[in-house]
Amino acid sequence: MGVTLNDIAKKVGVSPSTVSRVINGSAPISDEMKKKIYKAMNELNYHPNSLARNLATGSSLTIGLVVDADNETAFANSFFNRSVYAIERVAQKNGYNLLITNDIGKKSSPVCDLVYGQRVDGLIIPSSGVKDSLLEVLEKENTPWVMLGEATGTGEDICWVDMDNCEGSKKAVRHLLERGYKKIVYVADDIQATFTKRRIAGYQSALKENGISVTEEQVMVCENDLEKLEKMIAVKIEKEETDAYICSNNILAYRVLQALKDKGKRVPEEIGIITFDNYPMAEYMTPPLTVIDVDTYRLGEMAAELLIRKIKEKGQINRENLIPTELIIRESTNRS
Repeated sequence: MGVTLNDIAKKVGVSPSTVSRVINGSAPISDEMKKKIYKAMNELNYHPNSLARNLATGSSLTIGLVVDADNETAFANSFFNRSVYAIERVAQKNGYNLLITNDIGKKSSPVCDLVYGQRVDGLIIPSSGVKDSLLEVLEKENTPWVMLGEATGTGEDICWVDMDNCEGSKKAVRHLLERGYKKIVYVADDIQATFTKRRIAGYQSALKENGISVTEEQVMVCENDLEKLEKMIAVKIEKEETDAYICSNNILAYRVLQALKDKGKRVPEEIGIITFDNYPMAEYMTPPLTVIDVDTYRLGEMAAELLIRKIKEKGQINRENLIPTELIIRESTNRS
């Protein structure tokens, strides 16, 4: 027969209800008493029945993270992993478990099942996963949630967390101009992504602020077609239309760097390169790349902190949170 609350209470010399209050956190108990009860639980190898506890407290002590399971690249992305790691750490620190689930965008989706079944106390949802059908369920069930990514065009008061992508691009442009580069091109793959739009907006704004005209040709969109990217770079080199590139990520930066080397261009003497994201390989390229670093750990950490606060306070803590980026200067822009 397993260890019971009565066994713990008898060992410590308190009532079973006191032990129950410590386990459930339902009433203030002195730290000294908590230590005694936890010590007894450990010595007797007692493990609370989570199902019974959840029924008693009305809480699952679980938060959910919605992902797109069909997107293999997302799971292989180091930035995704860092955000998840941060969410998990915050959850554990606050006594919550993290459950990662997929949403297929239907009312019978796994996410909706979790909400209806009260198996999660709240959700963290990427901006790409915020759908009207899911929002209807969350509102109906009064389930707290936080969006990972900037809210745009919704017209609603939503709690979200994102990097300050616009200001990040401005930092990149200012740095390149300070180093003597004048013909700056932005390279993107996913033009529909909100963060890409924000980065391009910041890039164009910084150029205008410095009296540099902005044209459509200054934004190169390769849509993950690397051959297309190499051809566009070759045209730019032939027409002498650029002396610096701002890349949306490490993969694009690597391809740009290789294309420039293939054409005999020297980096940074002739052409400079700066990329968003320091991981996984920016600092290991030849030359090491200057980066606009995005703190994806802090992104996940803040999202989890906000969600747990919304759960505990049972209020509408709706905020717009932009996390600053950091310029890390390396050889790829060391022209002077």
